Amino acid sequence: MKYSFMSFSCPQLSLDEMISVAKRFGYDGIEPRTGRGHKHGIEPDIDVAARREIKKRMEDSGIALSCIATSCRYADPAAARKNIEETLRCVDLAADVGAPRIRVFGGKIPENVGREGAIKHVAESLREVADHASERGVIVCMETHDDWCNPKHVAEVMRQVNHPAIAVNWDVMHPVRMGFATMDQAFEVLKPWIRHLHVHDGLRRTGRLVPIGKGDYDHRRVIELLVSIKYDGYLSGEWINWDDPYEVHLPRELATLKGYEREARESVLH
Repeated sequence: MKYSFMSFSCPQLSLDEMISVAKRFGYDGIEPRTGRGHKHGIEPDIDVAARREIKKRMEDSGIALSCIATSCRYADPAAARKNIEETLRCVDLAADVGAPRIRVFGGKIPENVGREGAIKHVAESLREVADHASERGVIVCMETHDDWCNPKHVAEVMRQVNHPAIAVNWDVMHPVRMGFATMDQAFEVLKPWIRHLHVHDGLRRTGRLVPIGKGDYDHRRVIELLVSIKYDGYLSGEWINWDDPYEVHLPRELATLKGYEREARESVLH
């Protein structure tokens, strides 16, 4: 498996600076967040020349764009069309700069839309972008987040879409944090569709992020489960408003994750 970090760790860094940080600390990739004013410059409105330059810089660096994290969401019928169009733009951006995935949300469910209706609507929205994403070589990954922290709801969306270009970004914290599943249960439900992960540890009581291994979310077990299916995608660290600067938390969190992976693989061998 491979490791990346989101630009939330260092929103003040340019793309070249992010690449340099990834190399220095041993990450395989980076994950830019769009629409938040981060300085990496990877946004849907950049022109063709800028996209070509970014793709070349990434290829020359040996650091990958693991995913592009967007704000696209679909549960609100009144805003779905705008978000579908934005998703298509983000798919094109990802394809042009060489990112194989984008992250999207289900989104908050309006009071007048029930769960079954929301599942149907999100599935229909994702189906609208699926063929285009497939043609561009991009996978659209719906995150376990917001009103979609229950893995069973996300799995039902996946079943209704039933398209290889639509998959899941398993944020390992949220299903457990919201009490919908244990880590093992979430994994078993989502396993057929997991193509990307967001990782971060924290305290359920306060919501504060803490170093991996110091909180309430068992990342060691996450790694063991991923090893069991020979997962070869990315685990991407999402550290928002972290107390420690990136020079401290990026190498520390990666060392912990790689230590868990090493132990898990050694356990399989024995």
